[in-house]
Amino acid sequence: MRETRATAQGLRTAIERSGYYPGLVADAVESAIGDERVAAYVVHHEAAFDPAMEVRRHVTVLALTATRLLLCHTDEHPPGDGMTRPHASTTTEAVKLDGVQSVALTRVVPDPETYVPGMPPSEVVLTIGWGAIAHIDLEPATCGDENCEADHGYTGSVTADDLSLRVSEAADGSDAVTQVLAFAEALSAATAR
Repeated sequence: MRETRATAQGLRTAIERSGYYPGLVADAVESAIGDERVAAYVVHHEAAFDPAMEVRRHVTVLALTATRLLLCHTDEHPPGDGMTRPHASTTTEAVKLDGVQSVALTRVVPDPETYVPGMPPSEVVLTIGWGAIAHIDLEPATCGDENCEADHGYTGSVTADDLSLRVSEAADGSDAVTQVLAFAEALSAATAR
């Protein structure tokens, strides 16, 4: 029981440390978690630039329980669309663990010729798919004949990409990379059951 409290407190502390509307984010996350115990978590705060070159902050919180993957996204918005003041929107989503279809982790290692087993990567990209969003990449199909002008239709691929989270040592620090690695390992193990 002590570990669970430590993990839940660690999640709360990480949300507060992000400095991005911690009360709002923590309230949304805690509401989604309910009475479940948190097994692993990631809090990722990032700045984004919109087309008007305004800086907007975004925080993603991932929490793993025994039965669900919980996601919380909070974004800030400038005045507009009838709003006279800046505002924030928070969305939470709960995915049953048996609904998670893929957990992909890309590790970026500088100087791979000097890599030593156990050495942490400098960057990781965690991609999780559960079938809610898919990207379709299409291109014209060809027959291989450079002079052929026939219409061969299209070819392409469908890629599940519900969530993609990139964390780098340079931008987020080595602790953030380690946290995402630990979360990916815990989620992968949980979905294998």
